[in-house]
Amino acid sequence: MPAPLLRKQTRQHKNRFGHVLILAGSRRMLGAAALSSLAALRGGAGLVTLGVPCELNLTAQRKISPEIMTWPLPQTEEQTFSSRGLAPLRRQWKQYAAVALGPGLSTHASTRNFVHKIVAECPVPLVIDADGLNNLGARPKLLMASSTPKILTPHPGEMARLRGKKFAEDERTRREVCREFAVAYGCVVLLKGHRTVVAAPDGRHYVNRSGNVGLATAGSGDVLTGLITAICGQGIDTFAAAACGAWVHGLAGDLAAREKGKAALIASDILNAIPPALKKAARLQR
Repeated sequence: MPAPLLRKQTRQHKNRFGHVLILAGSRRMLGAAALSSLAALRGGAGLVTLGVPCELNLTAQRKISPEIMTWPLPQTEEQTFSSRGLAPLRRQWKQYAAVALGPGLSTHASTRNFVHKIVAECPVPLVIDADGLNNLGARPKLLMASSTPKILTPHPGEMARLRGKKFAEDERTRREVCREFAVAYGCVVLLKGHRTVVAAPDGRHYVNRSGNVGLATAGSGDVLTGLITAICGQGIDTFAAAACGAWVHGLAGDLAAREKGKAALIASDILNAIPPALKKAARLQR
């Protein structure tokens, strides 16, 4: 296991384990919001709030666990996040231990502005994935607008867009690309793929060895985002949180594959295997 996970002890309040905010979803992609928020809850977050475009709030409540709170935010006519949602966020986001931005957001112009402002202004640790990265696109310098710790979780295509050019996907090149970007932009980068690489701004890196080909399925990355956000929200530094998240996510995929098989694995299987994966992680820490 790459780093210690925070253990829940007796006589602890739920806020000790972090209140995290997941900003996710749009009209066609509420499933991404559900998966990421549920993964945050299963990942050990004490409290989880899911922010969604306002007209999707009731639908989101039906899709998620009753333990998850929802926050309806201003939307565009296309039921995506509007830049008008920044005002309520600015008033509230210091109450959160960590924020996730990206699953299922869409690339609407107003949503893009919403993403840019959050990346530049968010005062708490921020995990950026999927359309959070796609909306960041050719403006990675926004990552340097504040010193707030950030974790990026791109797949190779998203990484190529962020750096403005493609790269070979052999293990050595993946490590180099991941480390170079992390150092250049002062953030933790988790580059997905076979042997996921996690790199820190100081040049450290970790290559994950858990997981299997069954993890390459729709929604798997949304589960990873929620899981990392939960770990980060428990006060673990961003490099350790990303490395731990990758390892637990891969282990959950391995445990799920034993029951379901790799070919039939879906994101919900990975989500449901997080509890036994964390249980195994706890045993390894003894």
